[in-house]
Amino acid sequence: MVRLPLTPEEVARGQRLGALLRRARGARPMLDVALAAGISPETLRKIESGRVATPAFSTVAALAGVLALSLDAVWAEMREDRAVHDRGERSAAIPAMANHT
Repeated sequence: MVRLPLTPEEVARGQRLGALLRRARGARPMLDVALAAGISPETLRKIESGRVATPAFSTVAALAGVLALSLDAVWAEMREDRAVHDRGERSAAIPAMANHT
């Protein structure tokens, strides 16, 4: 099956997801988080770097669980309006997440 190229919006959403997960992971080793979520460290590395812009829902849910993030917070960060993001403002998900790092 041929995979269609990602839209700029999908790429930006993947980058926001990756940044959120990286911040939530904090000083925890990538290996520990990946294994706890049932994924490889390389997969986590790709998601955090934005190279996997559209990970499977089950992967996102597993990572959110390991990192004590609500799926609502993850979703809010992923769908954050690009205009708000470009102005340097943070979404409501970030302060809530700060308690989990």
